[in-house]
Amino acid sequence: MIAASQIREHESRCQPHMLRLRLLASTEAGAVLSRQTTAEVREETNAVLVEAEAAGDATLAAVAARRQPEAETFLLVRLNRLAAAADEAVSAARGGDGPRLRRQLHRFDALASAIWVVQDAVYASGSPSPPRERLVRT
Repeated sequence: MIAASQIREHESRCQPHMLRLRLLASTEAGAVLSRQTTAEVREETNAVLVEAEAAGDATLAAVAARRQPEAETFLLVRLNRLAAAADEAVSAARGGDGPRLRRQLHRFDALASAIWVVQDAVYASGSPSPPRERLVRT
């Protein structure tokens, strides 16, 4: 159960960063993207990635006794997709492409939400307890 609370804690730490990214994604279509926007996108996506990776480590440590490499592979693929979406969002911000940035931030948001479902699935498949309740996303 320690791993479950660690995973939950990492997810809750992501919430302020995800909120900031959602605000950035809701900027007006014609808004000029500044260097500050690029820095914010990079900082916020990196913060989410750090927490998702730490939760992944806790998940894998909790289920290590099962020795199921497919669970680790599944989780790593999802983390790589999240990292690629973060890179794309930063690239869009750096290029000043507001519409592309919004699309990439929406994609990042969806993948970040999915990573917690994956964490639950991997952890729950090796745990006798049921998966935890999902945090409410706003």
